[in-house]
Amino acid sequence: MAEVLVFHHALGPTKGIYSFADELREAGHTVHVPDLFEGRMFGTIEGGLAYVEEVGFEEIIHRGARVAKELARDLVYAGFSLGVPVAQSLAQNREGARGALFFYSCVPPSAFGGPWPADLPLQIHAMDADPYFVDEGDIDAAHEIVASAKQAQLFLYPGREHYFADSSLPSYDAEATKSLLGRVLGFLRELDG
Repeated sequence: MAEVLVFHHALGPTKGIYSFADELREAGHTVHVPDLFEGRMFGTIEGGLAYVEEVGFEEIIHRGARVAKELARDLVYAGFSLGVPVAQSLAQNREGARGALFFYSCVPPSAFGGPWPADLPLQIHAMDADPYFVDEGDIDAAHEIVASAKQAQLFLYPGREHYFADSSLPSYDAEATKSLLGRVLGFLRELDG
């Protein structure tokens, strides 16, 4: 079974993030969900991003790295939106990563010092009309990684919601999330295979 480190989105560690972690736990995986916002929660993406701007994005990445340092090296790094750069930085640069899961976001690998590790398994999940993912260049970064890596997949779901797999938010899409969870659990099983 995999050990997964999950980084939350800009609203903070919502009930939906914890529910997602519980789904992975029910399948037998060990899951960690650190609070990168030190107890703060936000009702809008803009509110969360304003907090990140206040403390500095580098600080958010360092908070994630400090958590990872306390855990085993052979982790699967998972990130939801704002959490993706934290997960991606660790997956690309911390020795021993087993895989990565990116939800709603993707960053050009050059932002973290180089190409995506060719042999590191990755899944990227987003909606095909999500303005954050499509219009802000994340989809291009995703295509870049998929084209260069041996075991990277991009899954696009119909719709325009950003936080579609967070069951605690109005943007939740149960059908897309069911498909996403099936793919994620298959991915984690394959890492053990």
